[in-house]
Amino acid sequence: MSDETPICSAKGCRADAVWVLVWNNPKVHTPERRKTWVACEAHREHLSQFLGVRGFLKDVVTFEEWQAPEGA
Repeated sequence: MSDETPICSAKGCRADAVWVLVWNNPKVHTPERRKTWVACEAHREHLSQFLGVRGFLKDVVTFEEWQAPEGA
């Protein structure tokens, strides 16, 4: 992700993302692989549920936490 605030991954949403949803599809990805979707406050729960019911969701963190350097 760049220094610019990303746009929510929800279809049709143009709001700034404040959450990072970290996920992995075990049928496609190796266990250590992590993919991300970003979400605005309004779509965090919906996108989390979508990934969660499929067993894909691994973590949900704020965009600020995701951008912070390791060990900070």
